[in-house]
Amino acid sequence: MAQILVVDDEMGIRELLSEILADEGHSVSLAENAAAARRSRSEKRPDLVLLDIWMPDTDGISLLKEWSAAGLLTMPVVMMSGHGTIDSAVEATRVGAIDFLEKPIALQKLLATVKKALKHDVLPQKPPLTLDAFARSPLLKDLKKRIEQAAAKTPVLLLKSASGNIAEMCARTLQTPKTPWLDLSASSAPLTQEMLENAGGGILFVADLMLLGKLQQKNLAYALERIEKCNLQLVVASSRPLSALAEAGWDPVLMARLGEVWVALPQLSGHSDDVPEIASLVLTHLVERNEVPSRHFSIGALNALRLHHWQGEWAELLATVKNLALSALDDEITVDDVDSILLRDAGDAPRLPLALPMFNQPLRDAREAFERLYFEHHLKSERGNMTRVADKTGLERTHLYRKLKQLGLNLGRRSEDQE
Repeated sequence: MAQILVVDDEMGIRELLSEILADEGHSVSLAENAAAARRSRSEKRPDLVLLDIWMPDTDGISLLKEWSAAGLLTMPVVMMSGHGTIDSAVEATRVGAIDFLEKPIALQKLLATVKKALKHDVLPQKPPLTLDAFARSPLLKDLKKRIEQAAAKTPVLLLKSASGNIAEMCARTLQTPKTPWLDLSASSAPLTQEMLENAGGGILFVADLMLLGKLQQKNLAYALERIEKCNLQLVVASSRPLSALAEAGWDPVLMARLGEVWVALPQLSGHSDDVPEIASLVLTHLVERNEVPSRHFSIGALNALRLHHWQGEWAELLATVKNLALSALDDEITVDDVDSILLRDAGDAPRLPLALPMFNQPLRDAREAFERLYFEHHLKSERGNMTRVADKTGLERTHLYRKLKQLGLNLGRRSEDQE
């Protein structure tokens, strides 16, 4: 029969469930809290876990998230709660639980749920997305080298101008396969020495320092004092300057320690030509991981993404690609799809209409078409006066003449006569 782990802080419930399941021929292990559950899961590799949501140290949802993030959710998990809500059930299912039992648990309901859960096939977890997936992007390939080089010399690394998915992608790049992963942002309980020891050799992660509460800040300080002793790599990200943490009342000593070594994420606003390649790679991996339907970008859509002003930077780009894949009506994501997702508020500055023919051309041809329109506009507005055109476009006159000739804009004597 099956090896079942029952995790509940109430002794009476643990003993009752143990007796019932043992009578059915199952081998039962008991854990009174998350720390004991971690040990039992590691030592006995259960076929099924019955996990209580409300526990004093680390709640069941947080433990479920921890196992999922670390690739340890290799068995079906059924959540239990005496204060069950639809929200709790939905969140647990989203994280990885396969069912939900509300206390008091009826005997037949328990047995039916256990029987169903043991037949449930747990799909092998896909490896987390890392910067290795973006080897075709020089920008992200360079970022990977910088992060690895910095992390090799320090156990504490700050990612500036980063948060959320892009921060986790960078941190996952430093994680050795099959080593622990502990997200300090996801825990609302005090960090313990045992939790740090269990995470030894792995990564401690904070998705955004600005979002940490007081208890989580204390957990971070506690981890920093023991980081080297427990052989851990701490990777923290911040979407705001550290001065903003000071304004929020953070401990100056803690801030100084976190800010010793950092890598700043490149800003998309300064690398617009890299956006199409990165967007395509993101889409490819979302499709491969079955997170979105099979989709591909049209040339026009990629050009539209390149010209968009990414005020939300990396988080906005990643979210936009996923939303485009989920909302597109056909396999090909078009300019119209991009426009529907990235429509600006009425008060925003106007942008070029996405129906321009250049949006459906390869990037080199589109850039040349835009430059031709650009210089034709200035030549017309300045009536061919090359001195004023050079001043308006910021080009030295010799370079300007060369560029106009390259674009096929031959001006002849007319422009000379008007200077």
